[in-house]
Amino acid sequence: MFGIIRPCRHRMSEGMAASWLAHLCGLCLALRDGHGQAARMATNYDGLIVSVLVEAQTAADTGQQRRTAGPCPLRGMRTAPVATGEGARLAAAVSLVLASAKMRDHVEDRDGAYARRPVAAAARGIARRWDRAGARTGEDLGFDTAVLVDAIGRQGAIEAAVGPGTPLLAVTEPTETATAAAFAHTAVLAGRPGNRAPLEEAGRLFGRLAHLLDAVEDLAEDTRTGAWNPLTATGTGLAEARRLCDDALHGIRLALRDTDFAGSASGRLAHVLLVHELGRSVDRVFGGGSCAHPDHREAAADGAATGIAAYDGGIRVGTAQAGGNPFGPSPYAPNPPGSPADPGRSPYAPGGPGVPGGFPPPPEPPRRRGLLAGCLVFTGLFCTCQLCCATHENPWSRERKEPWCDGCDGCDGCCDCCNCCNCCDGCDGCDGCDCGCDC
Repeated sequence: MFGIIRPCRHRMSEGMAASWLAHLCGLCLALRDGHGQAARMATNYDGLIVSVLVEAQTAADTGQQRRTAGPCPLRGMRTAPVATGEGARLAAAVSLVLASAKMRDHVEDRDGAYARRPVAAAARGIARRWDRAGARTGEDLGFDTAVLVDAIGRQGAIEAAVGPGTPLLAVTEPTETATAAAFAHTAVLAGRPGNRAPLEEAGRLFGRLAHLLDAVEDLAEDTRTGAWNPLTATGTGLAEARRLCDDALHGIRLALRDTDFAGSASGRLAHVLLVHELGRSVDRVFGGGSCAHPDHREAAADGAATGIAAYDGGIRVGTAQAGGNPFGPSPYAPNPPGSPADPGRSPYAPGGPGVPGGFPPPPEPPRRRGLLAGCLVFTGLFCTCQLCCATHENPWSRERKEPWCDGCDGCDGCCDCCNCCNCCDGCDGCDGCDCGCDC
């Protein structure tokens, strides 16, 4: 997986996280169904935004744009609803073309294994096949992927002409052009031509951010190895790069304000990804992001010991969300101030609603897997790093388990989550946006 937008489920409601996963899995399956198993390597976190934007502009019911996919190791061998239709196919076409360009870039730079001739030759062959496959899908959707190929083809010549004092934005222009074309075509597929201009602007700025953040992330390694980096080549400092990123973030917010979404859940998801999560990605790359939530099990233990909940301005301190549960408000926690229920009174306290005694009925125990099925699930979880980096089910008992690197310390960014305040706090693009604020 590659991409700059990597949301953490601790910041998203269960419904929002499920919608994001539906688009990610939809992109992966669209690549498989249209271009074979090997094409799934082009799945990336940023490509799914194209699918999200198409669905966000479509008035059709979201349920009509989903299908149930079979079990997958990345989902703990569970089925799930996944996005389908033209949005997922456009995302697949764009991902294939951009992934082929990324592969060619590695070959030209002789990065790692790509420095070996057999590997480089195989990579060039895959890149050519992906270009043709993306072009076929794009043609079916009325999208000319030659715009992407031509833009990316200029990159090498532009980089060769760069020297100290060259504007950094001259280097990012091809990426901006490619992403602008992809974002703009989502308005065409959704039948909303009025959205084409603002989404083209949002795509252009998104491409700029992607290029700049990639350069900042690679700066230390490129300096160590002597590889070409746009910041070093143009003599641009990190402060100027950060200023350009912040300007791009602001421009994306303004562009989204001018975009007419259909008011669906995907409209809120598009806002969360392109405003909130993109801003957190910038903070992460420039070293300003940190994991702020403690182990929620410790928080739960502390709450049980004291019998009270600490609040600051209506937001629970030290937990992922009001209610103390990182995956959503807990029915077992005291009600926050201002709730319809009595302040500080649990609905399951004695005398409250529920089964006799005031307590909820015990949950139905999960069905255990057999030895062989559990071993297969364990292998999938282990090979996909979910045991380390994601909340998952025990392969045999199906009990919910925390990741091995719980607490996010030393997790190398996989849980750079957790600034779990109100998602609209301090955002000048959220007035009346109805983004849900349940992230």
